Amino acid sequence: MKKDWKPEIVWLDPKELTPYINNSKIHSDEQIDKLAGVIAEFGFTQPILVDKDKVIVAGHGRREAALRLNMSSVPVVFADHLDENQIKASRIADNKLALNAGWDDELLAVELGELNAADFDMALIGFDAAGLALAMGLEADFEAGSEEDQGKLDEKSPIECPACGHEFHR
Repeated sequence: MKKDWKPEIVWLDPKELTPYINNSKIHSDEQIDKLAGVIAEFGFTQPILVDKDKVIVAGHGRREAALRLNMSSVPVVFADHLDENQIKASRIADNKLALNAGWDDELLAVELGELNAADFDMALIGFDAAGLALAMGLEADFEAGSEEDQGKLDEKSPIECPACGHEFHR
């Protein structure tokens, strides 16, 4: 790696950026919709990383979200300091290392509670309703089921969650 690399952000049309054909990270439609919501709320806070040919190294989901939002330009950084193998490894590391991180459950609950108290749109946080309730310490509102049924809620008994504004079902 070049030690003197100083990334510069340029703004390009997301249609000019090419998804990497062997990208092993899968982005669901639901995730892309959530990313689009985050970008609409907070702006484009992370540039898309591309190689010299504008093939995406990191940011496939952000590009798709930008396309859904009909954005005409997105922030891009060229990874011109990396060789071909470093780019390949960077694609994988960018996604895998984030998955290896954990949460401080107490601090997460405090932060989520403060956002909820401020009437922030909790749907933008990225948790599904059950995960959000669990993270906020509201898991007692759910009946425990079999391991297979955990996280799947029956449609019969709606519960309004005052902490997140979502309707839960037992």
